[in-house]
Amino acid sequence: MGVYLSTPKTDKFSEDGENNTLRYGLSSMQGWRASMEDAHAALTDLDECTSFFGVYDGHGGKVVAKFCAKYLHQQVLKHEAYAAGDVGTSVQRAFFRMDEMMRGQRGWRELSVLGDKMNKFTGMLEGLIWSPKGGNGNDKDDDWTFEEGPHSDFTGPTSGSTACVAIVRNNEVCVANAGDSRCVISRKGQAYNLSRDHKPELEVERERILKAGGFIHAGRVNGSLNLARAIGDMEFKQNKFLPAERQIVTANPDINIIELCDDDDFIVLACDGIWDCMTSQQLVDFIHEQLQSENKLSTICERVLNRCLAPSTAGGEGCDNMTMILVQFKKPVKSAAPAYEEASASNQSDVASPIKSALPADEEASASKQSDTVSPSSPKGESSN
Repeated sequence: MGVYLSTPKTDKFSEDGENNTLRYGLSSMQGWRASMEDAHAALTDLDECTSFFGVYDGHGGKVVAKFCAKYLHQQVLKHEAYAAGDVGTSVQRAFFRMDEMMRGQRGWRELSVLGDKMNKFTGMLEGLIWSPKGGNGNDKDDDWTFEEGPHSDFTGPTSGSTACVAIVRNNEVCVANAGDSRCVISRKGQAYNLSRDHKPELEVERERILKAGGFIHAGRVNGSLNLARAIGDMEFKQNKFLPAERQIVTANPDINIIELCDDDDFIVLACDGIWDCMTSQQLVDFIHEQLQSENKLSTICERVLNRCLAPSTAGGEGCDNMTMILVQFKKPVKSAAPAYEEASASNQSDVASPIKSALPADEEASASKQSDTVSPSSPKGESSN
């Protein structure tokens, strides 16, 4: 759904980067949509042993996606759990922190700066920072101070954004996801989904939505939002008697931590504009095919976007904004892990379903719309509930 242009905007923002252990390429394209509401972050050196990649797919506006691209990785660094080596807890807290930071006078002002060209309330021009480079404001002190002003009671934006991030630290990857953007890993050419699409019809999502006083109509939360988890969307987070993780819509991410081994080729993070058109395995196969003749990763991403772009808006699929990040691991990985390891229970919220399945992505029912988190740590062929 959405307003479409008469002809698609196929200009792309692309970039490449690398460090000693990995290299990445990314590309984003507005396509048929009337505006570009995706944002992303790619930082090869979040610190001396950590890289950060994030895809943020906005809905109802671009500001929340841009806010996350600017600030979420900073908040991962600033949480005390990060210094203790607990990446899962720090990234989970960073997701919740985005909602907290967007409230009040300071939040209203920051969103206004990042808003659509000329904000109708303040007249401020649109901010330029939406795809941060390494080293932008990665100080440890959280200086997000309370501000007095006419919008000090601002409850936060009604628009929202998905968030799917992958943090590569030493020999582990921590994936955190809220929404239906997705992270996939290629292991010996086999696609495994490292995140779960949070759709309202999932049992764990439906249960939370109904208990919080919401309803599901036509596959949408309160007949409006086709996601069960997102950053922003504050109209669905107004129950003062419930914690943040139990609201109708929550920013609470699923966390999946895996240990890399020599069989791992690359990971892909992409918004649903890609997954609407290609299954996880189809995309992994396409990338492997392209890598045989193309070394520039951003060029491969651009080819994926071109392949997914619909020839017209008649069908809907292939008409969304598209963003994709491809991260390739340099060989050899320092140590071969015996198997993938699931996120520990301490990193999972009490409303998140446990990671149970090892079902490869190409064997899932309706893989392009799948919503079960999978991890290749159990025997092939187990089902996931």
